[in-house]
Amino acid sequence: MTRPTPPPLPSPGAAGARPLRDALGRDLIALGGHPLHLGVSQTRHGLNFAVFSRYATAMTLVLFARRRAEPVLELPLDPACNRTGQVWHVELTGLDPGTRYGWRAAREHQPPSPLHRFEPATVLVDPYATALTGGSRWGVVAPRAAADDGPRRRSLFVGVDFDWDGTRPPRIPLADKVIYELHVRGFTCHRSAAVAHPGTFNGLIEKIPYLQALGVTTVELLPVYEFDELENRHIDPTSGQRLRNFWGYNPICFFAPNSAYASFGFDGAQVTEFRTMVREFHRAGLEVMLDVVFNHTAEGALPPGEPALSLRGLDNATYYILDPLTGAYRDYSGCGNTLNCNHPVVRNLILDALRYWVAEMHVDGFRFDLAAVLGRGRDGEVLVNPPVLERIAYDPLLADATLIAEAWDAAGLYQVGRFPAWKRWAEWNGPFRDDVRRFLRGEPGFAAALASRLTGSSDLFQPSGRSPAHSINFVTCHDGFTLADLVAYDHKHNAANGEDNRDGADDNFSWNCGVEGPTDDPAVNELRARQARNALTLLFCAQGTPMLLAGDELGRTQRGNNNAYCQDNEISWLDWSLLERNQDLFRFAQALIAFRAAHPVLRHRRFLTGQPGGPLGRSDVAWHGLRLGAPDFGPDGRVLAMHLAGEHAVTPDCDLYLIANGWHEHAHFALPAPPPGTRWVRVIDTASAPPQDIAAPGAEADLGEARELRVHARSCVLLRSR
Repeated sequence: MTRPTPPPLPSPGAAGARPLRDALGRDLIALGGHPLHLGVSQTRHGLNFAVFSRYATAMTLVLFARRRAEPVLELPLDPACNRTGQVWHVELTGLDPGTRYGWRAAREHQPPSPLHRFEPATVLVDPYATALTGGSRWGVVAPRAAADDGPRRRSLFVGVDFDWDGTRPPRIPLADKVIYELHVRGFTCHRSAAVAHPGTFNGLIEKIPYLQALGVTTVELLPVYEFDELENRHIDPTSGQRLRNFWGYNPICFFAPNSAYASFGFDGAQVTEFRTMVREFHRAGLEVMLDVVFNHTAEGALPPGEPALSLRGLDNATYYILDPLTGAYRDYSGCGNTLNCNHPVVRNLILDALRYWVAEMHVDGFRFDLAAVLGRGRDGEVLVNPPVLERIAYDPLLADATLIAEAWDAAGLYQVGRFPAWKRWAEWNGPFRDDVRRFLRGEPGFAAALASRLTGSSDLFQPSGRSPAHSINFVTCHDGFTLADLVAYDHKHNAANGEDNRDGADDNFSWNCGVEGPTDDPAVNELRARQARNALTLLFCAQGTPMLLAGDELGRTQRGNNNAYCQDNEISWLDWSLLERNQDLFRFAQALIAFRAAHPVLRHRRFLTGQPGGPLGRSDVAWHGLRLGAPDFGPDGRVLAMHLAGEHAVTPDCDLYLIANGWHEHAHFALPAPPPGTRWVRVIDTASAPPQDIAAPGAEADLGEARELRVHARSCVLLRSR
């Protein structure tokens, strides 16, 4: 088979062609280029560069070479042939993947309006760059090329070729997912992780067998795109050490995976390593979701006078929501600036980034940080039908991607259950977290609220036509106490964050079980262990989609710190020796997850009605208090029992009977009759000492003809029919 002859290179004398020679002695030809697509795309002869700027009157493409601080070529673009509308573009022949570049944007006459900022001395990151240089070693300061040029972050073009080896996304239904929220670095950074590449994407690959053994289906990664971990200016007063941005909720570029999370983060290898991680997770049947931040950027945290990184220098008034009189950033994110998400150009940027992660990086979905910001208009007003959310919801490339909203923002907009473009969006269920916590610490009157949460929060999600699975249920997440701390601290202990304990939530609905912090009191420790088992039981026995914080199944503590965003140390790292020390808790969580997977009655696709139906004419759910069949929820609303009829599940199942006693005294429950020909057996009793706290399938204790059950104070019991 003969290959077609490639077209000849354009002649240096061709119309619009400019012959060039860079500092490396390479002979290049600059052509007019093409405005589509933004970023860098490979052409038959080289690379095409395109960038948006509405207000710049001059644009310069700056090329760099590896290990050279100074540019090897600065190419001012000609508006006559290198600009189409508001997009600047140029094609350069002879360039290959691995090219480093950036942009200088300027305006001939700086406008008097404070809305526009141009810093022509600063080399800016391309918003569409798929890789960056300058941050490849975690905790190492990126060098500066010049005093006015900022830390040296250069855009890097990386080819799209990768061998996916036939792997495909698992596409696990939302109702069947068990989400596991983890931090890439924190999960394997501790020396006890015993991995070859700690704190990296490769390190996560080494932990796939653990994740499979635990039984989770979907890993949700805290932000993985480029951020500056050294931007934090706070000092730990106890150690005198400079703190870091550990979580990474300050993005520099929405397309570029964090090179410091790669075992070798140079020359674009971070892109290959991320893809390799996703491929191996998919090969193991696990999904990968990303926590994405489209509500603000790292430029909001820059100190006064610090050079722009990217969007601010290219088109400040387009990319951010500004005060029209002063030009100051309007801050709905709590991080200094707010992305102008519903401007058409910014909408395209967000959509293109999401499409890239799905189409080129094969990720399975996204959790949107402070997603209510995406529902604000160009003046910060709340929109009824935000265009960007509708475009995301109905984009064909994202049709199979899971979309999860954190449906609130830092300015008080709270939209849980009312998030716009609802047909495609699941939501973090903040009320589930709060109601479960308040019930478990024994607050009166929360049994009715717990009943709603256990059935998928129909009060929140049914009015918008969604299903129970759209409720992402969680008791803990990265933002707040861990499960171990939830039962060990009444108050936050954030002094190590260097903000005089002012940061972090003040009301966590936690309970220390009688002693603040660590204790040797066996009674307190037993109660704490029982409360942790109670929380896990309610989480995994609730309709909806459960999310588990990484390390909660091992008893990980942050020593009472409920805002560990800046703690790049053992406060945040997962100590894997806990797996041996807290084997009983791990076994309990593992068995619970397996039980949920085995029983469709816990994964209803529709909301429960409480109305009779099915072949036995029974209600799909019935509520009991201390008296069988009564709507009473026990003493002051601190006791609850829920009966799920198995024949109403998508796949017929056994009956389940869940009893939750949040009261400080024991309670006696009258048991309902199980289906004909069956008897109740006990699966879980959180008051029993391990390993009797949860039974393996087939090893459950038979209750015989018992019609009443004594339930220990502050405990949960789960029965099933057999």
